[in-house]
Amino acid sequence: MKFLRELRSVLNLTVLVAGLGYFVDLFDITLFGVVRVASLKDIGLTDPADILQSGLLIYNAQMVGMMVGGLLWGVLADKRGRLSVMFGSILLYSFANLANAFAWDVTSYAVFRFLGGVGLAGELGAAITLVAESLPKEKRGLGTTIVATLGMLGIVAAAFVGQHLHWKTAYLTGGFMGIALLFARFKVSESELFTKKTDPSRANPLLLLTGGRFLKYICCILVGVPIYFTTGILFTFAPELTAGLNVQGTVTAGNAILYGSIGLTLGDLLAGVFSQWLKSRKRAVAMNLCAGFLLMLVYGLTPGLTSTMVYGLSFLIGITVGYWAVLVTMAAEQFGTNIRGTVATTVPNFVRGSAVLAASGFAYLKGDLSVSTAALIVGSVCFGLALLALTRLEETFHRDLDYEETATGPQPAAQPSQSGT
Repeated sequence: MKFLRELRSVLNLTVLVAGLGYFVDLFDITLFGVVRVASLKDIGLTDPADILQSGLLIYNAQMVGMMVGGLLWGVLADKRGRLSVMFGSILLYSFANLANAFAWDVTSYAVFRFLGGVGLAGELGAAITLVAESLPKEKRGLGTTIVATLGMLGIVAAAFVGQHLHWKTAYLTGGFMGIALLFARFKVSESELFTKKTDPSRANPLLLLTGGRFLKYICCILVGVPIYFTTGILFTFAPELTAGLNVQGTVTAGNAILYGSIGLTLGDLLAGVFSQWLKSRKRAVAMNLCAGFLLMLVYGLTPGLTSTMVYGLSFLIGITVGYWAVLVTMAAEQFGTNIRGTVATTVPNFVRGSAVLAASGFAYLKGDLSVSTAALIVGSVCFGLALLALTRLEETFHRDLDYEETATGPQPAAQPSQSGT
């Protein structure tokens, strides 16, 4: 009952709108994967090899857009405010979503997905930063957990909509949802910690490169790498991984992703709750990483599994890597107000980009080793680096976020001048 009362106490308009924004964000990210084949066939592709190659091109265009957008929106979040980024990003990816419904060839499709990726890159970081700066330090973990949990439901919605509606209608649905959300955001206020800054020009992303901050920034990214290793390899390549493990029954990537995504949604909620209960972000993430690593070993080393057991393991592994909200919150808390938006926006996008490195390592190793062995080696590296990086980060659960970064180190935020009356 106490937990439910605390949950209700943080469920304000800012948290709800931020969560719905992330819902639309993940809806759009997931939708292309669901409608990829149908949409490419509809614009004229028939050869499966061409569909695969063009799908990879379009997917990569979106990921490049997210990398570019992460830097763009991150700097703008610290220069112009968190709320302006939430408006701008959702406006861009909503119209890009609508444009996807009218793609006429692979090139136009890739361009629209690139623009969508640029827009999508700003949503989560700005939302988490705004929520974290708007709530008391004892409750901000719960607020960001609600945001991430609502967002993860967007994956489930995309899987449902993409399979039951025509691909054009699915894209139009995502675009109109984003535009509708814009109107709700007119009632959300900017972060007080940002508005009281007297000199916005102090928002200098180059501060990340000095004073030991760059190592801390890289560690924030490394802590999140197992999340996208799991979704990008263990779930996506589940049929290939289980082919040599004498699994009884047929394992499909679609079902592995479905059950894994449900686990991720539940995991985001549980990780946030555990961090509140333990009063520690680091310990909550460490527990998740250790459990995830052990379950990965069970997945890859246990012969004679059934397809049902594989889906069950996908669900459980999804829970263990469902610490996305805690990760982004922890990253935001590591840095001062004047570069917090840059960090919170770029870290999740570089974590997403790490999937390319994990997939490349997996592709290289599986040429000489079995598919399952290659996945276990890459996974062990990802989980090992994440745990090592976690030890280099500071505990931030009780940290007051009212400070800024300078060339000489963190300093209390400048207070606005007081005029006499």
